[in-house]
Amino acid sequence: MTTAARSRSRSAARLAAVQALYQQEMEGTPVARLLKEFHDHRLGAKIEDDHYIDAERDFFDDIVSGADARRAEIDEAISGNLATGWTLDRLDRPMRAILRAGTYELIARPDVPVGSVISEYVDVAHAFYDKRESGFANGLLDSIAKQVRP
Repeated sequence: MTTAARSRSRSAARLAAVQALYQQEMEGTPVARLLKEFHDHRLGAKIEDDHYIDAERDFFDDIVSGADARRAEIDEAISGNLATGWTLDRLDRPMRAILRAGTYELIARPDVPVGSVISEYVDVAHAFYDKRESGFANGLLDSIAKQVRP
């Protein structure tokens, strides 16, 4: 796989992971069932006229499973970097999913450069939000990165 193809595949895996984590929070879907559903029906699928880029499945699985398994640690890292008076519950669910996936990568995937993690999840935030919220994700992930990868 070329570097560009791998990059697109990982970007697709990140977006799908955020969608899966959002779905898990909304519906309480167990991780094993969630992974199977995404493997069978979403990753690389053609839905109506949209063809989804085939995501790097192992990378997707790692983000979703890891973010779920380490949720308490991840939520503590996010909460510790929110402004005074803000709580994780005050953030809307898509933003929590973005921050959880990004924080997981920062904590558990030292093989992925900090800059790549942050810019990728800012791109994911652009899919859901305007510039202000994307900037919020950028700043928060940058703060976490400075703590977990000094």
